[in-house]
Amino acid sequence: MMKRILFVLLIGIIVVSCEKSTENTMTVSGNIKGLKKGTLYLQQFKDSTLAVLDSLEIKGDGAFSFSTEVSEPEVFYLYLKKEDNNDINDRITFFGEPGTITINTAWNTFDTDVEISGSKSHEKLLEFHEMASKFNIKELGLLQQASGLDTEKDSLVLDSLQRLVNQNTISRYRYALNFGLNNGDSYATPYIMMTEASEANPKYLDSIYKGLTPEVAASKYGKDFKAFLDKNN
Repeated sequence: MMKRILFVLLIGIIVVSCEKSTENTMTVSGNIKGLKKGTLYLQQFKDSTLAVLDSLEIKGDGAFSFSTEVSEPEVFYLYLKKEDNNDINDRITFFGEPGTITINTAWNTFDTDVEISGSKSHEKLLEFHEMASKFNIKELGLLQQASGLDTEKDSLVLDSLQRLVNQNTISRYRYALNFGLNNGDSYATPYIMMTEASEANPKYLDSIYKGLTPEVAASKYGKDFKAFLDKNN
């Protein structure tokens, strides 16, 4: 009887240990359509250096899967070294977090036509980038109009286009700041503020930091955001 009790306790300890060891595991899996040969790397910045966490040699099948421990949501990269002597479209940026993340893409549009699911932080990052891209496209269109004009003959038109560019830039920053104020519970927010709105008025950025939840403020990017604000205030 005593041996049976000890056996049950041992099994319980093993189960609990397994649960603790896997609660922060991030599994990244998916398929790279059309990829016949290449090497896929899971990467992450560590101490300002892009480090390789894991790699997989692909031959004839584009399916892949990586697993790694993640203490909090953070940016990761999938880098594809293709056997086509082409360095374009080689790296996917995504917000990783504990759980299962699915990434599906194709070898020839690796980072431009990619579907990512399973990460709430990445959903927020994607939401921001989809709107920000509209401002970028508008600015590009205005600059293309200006490039075909004569500086002296069309000075009035150029001035008008410049005003529109400036207004578009202001609108983009307003969107970024409103996004930050309305998403203080997202781990993606401090990262976005540092990468997309770092030139905004410090007092507005400070308001965004103060609106972060305690968990987000204590995260890697929350601490980096605070250090950025302290340095620039």
